[in-house]
Amino acid sequence: MDAVRMLGGRGLPRPRWGVRKRATATAVFVVAVALLIGGLTLLVALQTSLVAAAEAAARGEAEEVAAQISGQGLDEGRRFIESAAHFGQYVQILDPEGSVLASSVPAAAAAPLTGLRPDDGKTLIEDVPELPSLGDDDDFLVVATGVRSDGVLRTVVVAATVQVEANTLATVSWFVLGATPLLLTLVGIAVWVLVGRSLRQVERIRDQVAMISARRLDGRVEVPPTADEMQALAQTMNSMLDRLEAADLEQRRFVSDASHELRSPLATLSAGVEIAAADPSGRTWEEMKSVLAGETARMRYLVEDLLTLAKTNDGGLRLEQADVDLDDVLNGEIGRLRSTSLHRIEARLEPARITGDARRLAQVIRNVLDNADRYAKSVIAVDVHSAETQVVITIDNDGPPVPAPDRERIFERFVRLDDSRSRERGGSGLGLAIAAAVMAAHHGSIGASEAPGGGCRFEMVFSHAAPASESRTGKKVSR
Repeated sequence: MDAVRMLGGRGLPRPRWGVRKRATATAVFVVAVALLIGGLTLLVALQTSLVAAAEAAARGEAEEVAAQISGQGLDEGRRFIESAAHFGQYVQILDPEGSVLASSVPAAAAAPLTGLRPDDGKTLIEDVPELPSLGDDDDFLVVATGVRSDGVLRTVVVAATVQVEANTLATVSWFVLGATPLLLTLVGIAVWVLVGRSLRQVERIRDQVAMISARRLDGRVEVPPTADEMQALAQTMNSMLDRLEAADLEQRRFVSDASHELRSPLATLSAGVEIAAADPSGRTWEEMKSVLAGETARMRYLVEDLLTLAKTNDGGLRLEQADVDLDDVLNGEIGRLRSTSLHRIEARLEPARITGDARRLAQVIRNVLDNADRYAKSVIAVDVHSAETQVVITIDNDGPPVPAPDRERIFERFVRLDDSRSRERGGSGLGLAIAAAVMAAHHGSIGASEAPGGGCRFEMVFSHAAPASESRTGKKVSR
């Protein structure tokens, strides 16, 4: 009931966009980190690609000039560099002393562009920040290739400016830097709007749940037709409300039934005490003390049954796990019943052993036997037999069988099916409910049916039976 009372959401603080802010900030942060990593990766890859392309072009030019010199002589190499010079490249042919023998432009004829002197067929590369001899302060990539012609080692030098590549890299960097704030702003706005739309549905569900109180548990949350998590949340909330309403109704019914059961013995006790107190002779007390004692015992048994059911409901029923000989338990309860019953009791017992709580199992058998004794006409038959994986106990009586529609309901609390099974015949309506709860705690089951020869049958099935000892083989037949 306390959980039901807490359903009402009135007075709870309303959210102040906390989830929305956190989601937006997280999204912006994650995208910012992703852009930073992606941008750096892009710039490094772009720089590597541009430098590699410039180096490949310069290397190709140097190798081509070296091939001209090696194959056709120095003069042919001189003519080649003068006619095939590329924009942004400066080509020189140097002798072993470093003098310029030929250049692609007059500005490169004054002084060598590098001090690199590789051997024949070898290539060396260096980066230089500027070439003062050309009057150019751009960054350059210098490639030097050694070539031997007419027995003399000469050097082909190609200086390629990389300023274009640097400018391209700077342009891309500024573009990434300038686009990042705009992209982060767009991401923040998009996440803010999308999360807000989702949270509006959550807020609507919250408002609807807040309207539900302990006095009005039939309210339900509107399920949006979105086929997403919001729809699942609303359906789960409605399912929870269904369970709460059912639990509340069950609890109210239980309290009402328990109050009704306790009212009768309390009224008898109260009236008896008043009547006995009004008789100074004490004779009334002598006449009524047996009645009052009976009503007191009835109240004690009822309270004990209620406590047992409460323990089974909240998982507090403690079972002592030990090997139990069910035939011995049955034999003891049958002996108890024979001492008080007017009916003929037939028993056919096989040795059967399970693991469980002997005291609780005796309580189950006692409740079922008392029920059979209450409605039997003349005979009660008890049978127990074991198989490889289970033990089955059947208790039959020749009274009216439980109607098929009520064979599950009869194990609910305070259930009496008809006039023939009324309070006047005895019992509080808790015995079979306790039996079902204890059987479930032993991983077994109990059910009502019609006996093969007519009459009422209760069948108890225990799973995972332990094999009986060889010394206990045989059957017990008692009449």
